[in-house]
Amino acid sequence: MALSQHDLLRLMESLRTTDGIELVRVLAQRILQELIEAEATSFIGAEPGEHTETRTNLRNDHRGKTLTTQAGDLDLAIPKVRTGSFFPSLLERRRRIDRALYAVIVEAYVHGVSTRSVDDLVRALGADSGISKSEVSRLCAGLDTELTAFRTRPLDHTRFPYVYLDATYCKARVNHQIVSQAVVIATGITEDGGREVLGLMVGDSETEAFWTEFLRSLRERGLSGVRLVIADHHSGLVKAIRKVMLGAGYQRCRVHFLRNVFAVIPKDAAEMVAATIRTIFAQPTATAVRAQLDTVADMLGRQFPKVKNMLLEAKEDLTAFADFPDRHWKKIQSTNPLERINREIKRRTDVVQIFPNPDALERLTTAVLVEMHDEWIAFPRRYLPEGSMDTIYPQTKDQIDLATPSQGT
Repeated sequence: MALSQHDLLRLMESLRTTDGIELVRVLAQRILQELIEAEATSFIGAEPGEHTETRTNLRNDHRGKTLTTQAGDLDLAIPKVRTGSFFPSLLERRRRIDRALYAVIVEAYVHGVSTRSVDDLVRALGADSGISKSEVSRLCAGLDTELTAFRTRPLDHTRFPYVYLDATYCKARVNHQIVSQAVVIATGITEDGGREVLGLMVGDSETEAFWTEFLRSLRERGLSGVRLVIADHHSGLVKAIRKVMLGAGYQRCRVHFLRNVFAVIPKDAAEMVAATIRTIFAQPTATAVRAQLDTVADMLGRQFPKVKNMLLEAKEDLTAFADFPDRHWKKIQSTNPLERINREIKRRTDVVQIFPNPDALERLTTAVLVEMHDEWIAFPRRYLPEGSMDTIYPQTKDQIDLATPSQGT
């Protein structure tokens, strides 16, 4: 893309007032921006404002992105498109994760707790020749500033009617012992149907005190408007939800419930039992959902009395979804939306195997979550259909009165 006369004069003026690294930074930023715009033109099939037969899309403003380089931070503008998404091939979406993984690997290496596979990775990364503890500390400190800002950012910019909670487990060294550490994660659906990562915490277990601390930290950061929390049925987690998330319902994950059922029945009966239980969630109305649960409990109870008891005891929690818009039901019956996150965390943490300390585990998992969060924000796709959220926050009489002009005005 050729620069206009005005742009050339402005660039020349900016270069006159810069020197050294700043000059390199300005040039790099301008070159990258022009390459991004050129790639966007090729992707769209037309220049900005140009009408051609080859056009396949429309520009829809820009979004900012900061790219960290050896010359400093470059403030770039990524073109947005009306349909689908565009991301320039020059930029790496997962650069932050790679930096975090690198930090974990060299930290493990320096502290002498790495496995052979980690040693091989360190050599492949070119870090086997004299990297010092101070260098590792500087690398980690730079990442921690960025990642802590994400973990502690305010959540009061919108309401989150649905919140998903889940945990995954990784190994880390604590007090010279290798122990299992819980990584608890919260994501939410915004009131306009989008998705965001809300937070995470690394700790020793999933006790009530641990979950309570985590949920309170979300509240303190401004989490509000929660109508339903979707989670597994750990007793500590459920108690924490009822204590901290006042005014919100609790939906027991149907997938985890089925796994609990499989533990008390013969393997050869699993497929039949699962198919029967799934009919509960296929009903068209809330009344039918709860009636079907009773029916299924009676049917299965003849052969599996433990399953009947499990269904009846879990009835309120398993069918909480039915009190919400039916267009949301499939998305709020389980914690499946967190499965992709857990898989990506496992893919990254399996490389390290054993983390040198809980901070290293928190650093890498936060980086994974930041990148996923950024993708959800940068390439917004409604997780729940447009117009389906209106009934979740019905207007009060006072709000209606304020919104309705009085006669004579």
